[in-house]
Amino acid sequence: MITVTNARKNYGSFAALDDVSLEIPKGSLTALLGPSGSGKSTLLRSIAGLETLDSGAVTIQGRDVTDEPPQRRGIGFVFQHYAAFKHMTVRDNVAFGLSIRKRPKAEIDTKVNDLLEIVGLEGFRNRYPAQLSGGQRQRMALARALAVDPQVLLLDEPFGALDAKVRTDLRQWLRRLHDEVHVTTVLVTHDQEEALDVADRIAVLDKGRIQQVGDPVTLYERPANDFVMSFLGSVSRLGDQLVRPHDIVIERDLATALALDADVPGSPGVVTAVVERVVPLGFEVRVDLRTEDGAHFAAQVSRRDAADLQLHAGEVVAARAIGRSSVVETAALAI
Repeated sequence: MITVTNARKNYGSFAALDDVSLEIPKGSLTALLGPSGSGKSTLLRSIAGLETLDSGAVTIQGRDVTDEPPQRRGIGFVFQHYAAFKHMTVRDNVAFGLSIRKRPKAEIDTKVNDLLEIVGLEGFRNRYPAQLSGGQRQRMALARALAVDPQVLLLDEPFGALDAKVRTDLRQWLRRLHDEVHVTTVLVTHDQEEALDVADRIAVLDKGRIQQVGDPVTLYERPANDFVMSFLGSVSRLGDQLVRPHDIVIERDLATALALDADVPGSPGVVTAVVERVVPLGFEVRVDLRTEDGAHFAAQVSRRDAADLQLHAGEVVAARAIGRSSVVETAALAI
């Protein structure tokens, strides 16, 4: 549906996009994920036509739109801040794109009513944006973007200005909305949990380059490099390898740990460490540890395992990995 080929964009000496190529399948919900300055918003805005590439190409549904203005690209765009028309009702905000296209009034009314029902705002059509919550305003913005039947829906951190609970509710709602309308959607986010929760595919960016593209399970379980692994969830360094904290097992007996570790191919080995802190986190427990040479790492264990171990600060334990978590063997997955 969308193809970006060898895209480059510089701001002075800063390379926002450094030879980026990406394919986004039709009907997918793809997240562009990365830290601030990674190039994800520049890539989204280049697809939208809001940024002009220094070199490279963008095609949408087989049509080269690299030099086309935004209004001719068949896109809907939703920003982090709602950009609502404050003097218009919810109904008129959603209808705006259709009105300026001179669509018949009956067609506009039908389309707006359908969309307000889809986004759960059918009872708010006569309210003004100031009378809505932040989450409701963002749903109105999504309905307005969808009203013109875009080929592509582009979302630039749409939930970034909302509190955590509303963000969680809205991303679940967005996933259901996407499953209903099936419009090709690209979501920019720096929130790893949001990307893993919502997207079919994730493109991880860092320093203007794509580090890896894949489905959430592949990226989490088979990261292409240390950056992808550490950005998609917590990591600890055990020996010379990065390991997920929930893949670390704590044993009180060193001999037992060594015997069990011998059966783990490619294991980083057994590390002895001092327990610094035991932190209950609801359904699991984080154990903060320190090695003899002063390196800090954490393990996450179940409440049952924590109860069996009865760990206390100052105790010396043995830590081992239950499976190989090194990123070296997965380097072939890198883009």
